[in-house]
Amino acid sequence: MRPVNLIPPEDRHGSQSPMRTGPLPYIVLGGLVALLLGVAMLVMTGNQISERKDEIVTLKQEDRAAQERAEKLVAYVQLAELRQQRIETISSLANSRFDWQRVMRELSKILPPDVWLTNLNASASPEASSGGGESSGGGSASGMRGAIAGPALEISGCAKGQEGVAGLVTALKEVDGVTRVGVESSALPSEGSSTGSAGGAEGGASCQTRSFIAQFQMVVAFDAAPVPVSPAAEAEAATAAAPEAEGSEESSSTAGSEG
Repeated sequence: MRPVNLIPPEDRHGSQSPMRTGPLPYIVLGGLVALLLGVAMLVMTGNQISERKDEIVTLKQEDRAAQERAEKLVAYVQLAELRQQRIETISSLANSRFDWQRVMRELSKILPPDVWLTNLNASASPEASSGGGESSGGGSASGMRGAIAGPALEISGCAKGQEGVAGLVTALKEVDGVTRVGVESSALPSEGSSTGSAGGAEGGASCQTRSFIAQFQMVVAFDAAPVPVSPAAEAEAATAAAPEAEGSEESSSTAGSEG
């Protein structure tokens, strides 16, 4: 015989009792959990935003402090740059100075005994040569000198024949720094002319006292030497550097007083 439960369903207890409340409590519970997670995420996001804002404020303050320190050091930077420029200018001027003393010493040692000079003009540039550096003791090879940008010697004199002139050219090439020797002219006295009177048109007595004596004009070039700075360029550089120096010194003193 099959048992039958005569207790009404609403009064039954145990595992076989039907659900009285339904799925609503689970739905409410899920909503509360989702709300809690949303609030937690919102709080975390707000905290992160606040931290980022604090970091931005701190970085701005550090940047402002760094800019203030940089502004105080600008004067010293300008002073250092001006110092470097002056050092470079002085080095350039020093390198452009040609050691004429050494050249004259070597020239005195290699000058052949059968050669004598009537004019010697040493110039660092063609402009210096044309500025009145020539003497009246003989002609100057100004045409060849104008083609040489750097230091050069302009030599005039006489030698015992053309062989003596050739020997002088060979000897001059032995001077340290000489790159080339150009002969402007080399001639013996012309037939029918009286010795001792040639060259008078140039303002002095000729050194051709014998018929076998050759009178020459030549230019000795030092092409490897640095081209010197002209006095006008030096004056212009000094004039341009003076206001910068005054401004840098004033800025330096101001920065020092602020510090």
